[in-house]
Amino acid sequence: MEAANTVDHMSMWSLISNASVVVQLVMLSLVAASVVSWIMIFQRSTMLRAAKKSLEVFEERFWSGIDLSKLYRQAGSNPDPDCGVEQIFRAGFKEFSRLRQQAGVDPDAVMDGVARAMRVAISREEEKLETSLPFLATVGSTSPYVGLFGTVWGIMNSFRGLGAVQQATLATVAPGIAEALIATAIGLFAAIPAVIAYNRFSAQGERLIGRYYTFADEFQAILHRKVHTSDD
Repeated sequence: MEAANTVDHMSMWSLISNASVVVQLVMLSLVAASVVSWIMIFQRSTMLRAAKKSLEVFEERFWSGIDLSKLYRQAGSNPDPDCGVEQIFRAGFKEFSRLRQQAGVDPDAVMDGVARAMRVAISREEEKLETSLPFLATVGSTSPYVGLFGTVWGIMNSFRGLGAVQQATLATVAPGIAEALIATAIGLFAAIPAVIAYNRFSAQGERLIGRYYTFADEFQAILHRKVHTSDD
């Protein structure tokens, strides 16, 4: 009977419900951070997949030989918010068309304006790709320490309670230590997926940004030939 009671007191829910208020608050904050992290992980995964797919689709249209003015009109009439390279193309071609319509504008000035417009567009896309990453980094780096704080606090309370007991046994010490260690476990449960997701999303974002810069350079070269050919 005593063994059954010990097992009941050592159940996960019992350990959590019997923990001190500070340890429970630590656990609650870590669980909340973990839930928010997972929501962000699913959102970022979906967004990055859509960005990569739309990049490939747009590049296929761009290199199919379609007239750039026609492609610009199509992109403007039905814009794809997930397609970063489309935003870069629209920004560059819009600035190119605007400057070309002005009389007496030097070709080099036209290309400088195009380069600036595309750099701004790339910076905006970079900001979009980095959304949520600071939160994941914070959860990944701080959650183990927050859990450790809960563990230390719980163990302190457990040993402090032993002062009122004449004879300390494993049965009296184990529940307090176990409930304290749960905080560390929850901290690791929150931190590990956040760290993995942060590293993965950072690498994927850098690859996308690299492809954006490559597209911008290639597009700039096409416009450079176009502006100098038309001047000749």
